[in-house]
Amino acid sequence: MTFDELKTQIAAGRIDTVLTCIVDMQGRLMGKRFHAEAFLEMAEDETHCCNYLLATDLAMATPDGYASTSWRGGYGDYVMKPDLSTLRPVPWLDGTAMCLCDVQDHHSHAPVPQSPREMLKGQVARARAMGFDPIMATELEFFLFQGTHDEIARNGFRLQPISNYNEDYHIFQTSKEEPIMRPIRNHLRAMGIPVEGSKGEAEAGQEELNIKYADALATADHHTIAKHGIKEIAHLNGAAASFLPKWHHDRVGSAAHVHQSLWSDGKNAFHDPDRPLAKSELMDHYMAGLLKYAADYTYFLAPYVNSYKRFAKGTFAPTQVVWSVDNRTAAFRLCGDGTKGVRVECRVPGADMNPYLAQAAMLAAGLKGIEEKLPLPAPFKGDAYEDGAAARIPLTLRDARDAMMGSEMLKEAFGEAVIAHYTRAAEWELEEFNRVVTDYEIARGLEKA
Repeated sequence: MTFDELKTQIAAGRIDTVLTCIVDMQGRLMGKRFHAEAFLEMAEDETHCCNYLLATDLAMATPDGYASTSWRGGYGDYVMKPDLSTLRPVPWLDGTAMCLCDVQDHHSHAPVPQSPREMLKGQVARARAMGFDPIMATELEFFLFQGTHDEIARNGFRLQPISNYNEDYHIFQTSKEEPIMRPIRNHLRAMGIPVEGSKGEAEAGQEELNIKYADALATADHHTIAKHGIKEIAHLNGAAASFLPKWHHDRVGSAAHVHQSLWSDGKNAFHDPDRPLAKSELMDHYMAGLLKYAADYTYFLAPYVNSYKRFAKGTFAPTQVVWSVDNRTAAFRLCGDGTKGVRVECRVPGADMNPYLAQAAMLAAGLKGIEEKLPLPAPFKGDAYEDGAAARIPLTLRDARDAMMGSEMLKEAFGEAVIAHYTRAAEWELEEFNRVVTDYEIARGLEKA
């Protein structure tokens, strides 16, 4: 939707509300609902939000320890600068449109460096300075549960998936869920998200939504808006959509695989028909960077304690840092070998990833691999769950926090202050988890300890 089209829709009385949103550290949409006419008055200028929005946790708490914002600093404002290229209708909400905003300093109007959208923009600019356009695609896996999130909370978080058995590629099973999935596909497509399709995933009540590849920033925008829309549309249909990576120890987790390639002059620079697998030397260096720095950036793919429960043998979630050709046990899978669509799929991220941070961190690692001309080891063959020779993906959030905190590659890419900011976010998650007594501890030790 162009700005002129929005004006026309507002004048005709078809749009009366505009969601004006930033993306927070968790990859969620935060912002304001403007009356449409009031939005027109500020759309080419700015509005404001509290600067704690880039220093909160999942529960919207205000942790201490951040340099950028605090009670001592008075929790001032950030500027929300509308990016009018992101204007789009929100078809499942009557009379509503949406616009994403960039986050700027209230005084200097400089971009806020720890803003996820800004972090990705910086790595895209770095790639373009090297002559490449990063092209990405993400897959969204999630569970549908019976009852809305509010109803589930009132019921003590007892979860019942919307179906009863593994529905991977299952047409009959997914037909039962079409009252939810059909409007998800159609509404997202109507708002300019290039949805290709959906399918059942490898567990009861698990779904996957596929969106066509695009430039990295658009891919992150599409992913974030789609995730938000899936939750809202499910709610409007009496169900709950969850992107928790692992909701039960006996159930498969939910991932968000990221497909990556670099393009130059409108062509895939990862493609070289004269080399084995049709992958270029450039692709070798990029993938080698992904491998070398995998532990450094794992936090940006798996940001919570629960994220690490997903990395388990025999679950299609990786455990070792290896690459392989079309092998779903590996952390990095070469897809489209021998074709112009050759690319690398990272299978590490969980459904809880922030797509801006995940793509930015992987771009930083891959571009560093190109700069360092890193050699790519031979592809792994076989069951990566069985082989113990490779480096493991960090086992816990604490391990990932430590690797991120010590990463010179990440500090060079994003700045020390930004890495310190996200280190504090990881520390807070650990502090909050460690102070809670879980149901598991009570059941295991109440009598037996």
